[in-house]
Amino acid sequence: MKSNFGNQKTYAPKVAEIKRAWHFIDATDEILGRVATRIAKILMGKNKATFTPNENTGDKVVVTNAEKIRFTGKKLKDKVYYHHTGYPKGLREENLKSLFGRQPTEVLRRAVSGMLPKNRLRIQRIKNLYIYVGSEHPHKGAK
Repeated sequence: MKSNFGNQKTYAPKVAEIKRAWHFIDATDEILGRVATRIAKILMGKNKATFTPNENTGDKVVVTNAEKIRFTGKKLKDKVYYHHTGYPKGLREENLKSLFGRQPTEVLRRAVSGMLPKNRLRIQRIKNLYIYVGSEHPHKGAK
């Protein structure tokens, strides 16, 4: 009996074939996790038929009105972000409410970054994310 698996090829797009589209998302009254998953899929390129896990085939994403994102439950006071300074006793913590009041764009950037695969492409993919407070952004002519 002859197998049908001999003719299958794996598709790998060339760098010149990768087309980067621009996606514009208004975050007004969007829930943080829901909009972050949409953005992460676009940045990885999972919305395209040419998705390849080991190449950066994703599109560029512009998010406006980051200060109008909503949170569910008690996350504003219960969710805590940690980072370490590198010095002894250098563990610092900040809750979501204070970080969102100080830098609303950083909250969305951390949520999206946490949803991307933890590999070398993560840095390249997160550079294709542009987050702005307010509805104005410099990417109006981009397609």
